[in-house]
Amino acid sequence: MIIDAHHHLWDPAAREHAWLDGLPSLRRRYGPDDFARAAAQNGVTASILVQVLADVAETEEFLALAATGPATGGGPAPVAVVGWVDLCASDVPAEIARIRELAGGDRLTGVRHLVQDEADPAWLDRPDVRRGLRAVGAAGLVYDLLIRPSQLPAALRVTADLDQVRFVLDHAAKPRIADGVLEPWAAMIRELAARPNVACKVSGLVTEAGTGWRREQFAPYVEVLLDAFGPGRLMFGSDWPVCLLAASYAEVVALARDLLSPHLNPAELEGFFAANARSVYAVP
Repeated sequence: MIIDAHHHLWDPAAREHAWLDGLPSLRRRYGPDDFARAAAQNGVTASILVQVLADVAETEEFLALAATGPATGGGPAPVAVVGWVDLCASDVPAEIARIRELAGGDRLTGVRHLVQDEADPAWLDRPDVRRGLRAVGAAGLVYDLLIRPSQLPAALRVTADLDQVRFVLDHAAKPRIADGVLEPWAAMIRELAARPNVACKVSGLVTEAGTGWRREQFAPYVEVLLDAFGPGRLMFGSDWPVCLLAASYAEVVALARDLLSPHLNPAELEGFFAANARSVYAVP
């Protein structure tokens, strides 16, 4: 059993995706049927659909999709959604409550903001953002950290102070794999993992390595993650279809299995591919 804890869907014809302007190979519709075909071929049985845009309408659409069940052609379908709300707004609790009353609102399992695109490296540490994060935690939702290494210091402060909020680090904070740079990323990852309220997705790494990647490039980074978080707080995510910039879905699954299998026993490997995501995100 595999739960893909991190994938996306989008349709540039239906909603503006300015971030795709420089990525022509991805500038097309990737719908639930496309995901189901790619995932089913690789043993995936369920998934967590993650926001792409800072747009609550997208979140509402994703929740409705999660409520409909499997795609028309069968295969795995999103069973939970990490959506978006404006963390800086004064009414975050009310907005979360409103979303939960919509079709599929019970599938909302987390919230994410594109912090990686914020110019201020300390954006997470702003008082209004902290207020929004507290509201996310009080609602029983996970907060997904989409950050770069330069934003890890702010994440360290926030995760320590807001210890009642559950955090999941997306893409291992995007280490500089293509350049082979480990520090100071590794030291900050170990400090972040010391907080028991933080878990991590082994996802998005192939795009940080780029085309022509080699397995041995990833090993030092995965070893840091394993040593820091342990097998119980790591989970698999494909980052499909963004991963297609550097690897197929099958290559991403095979790479994760190849890198983790030597270090994990069968129960721990099952946790990485399914049980950990089910627990962290309360996947039904």
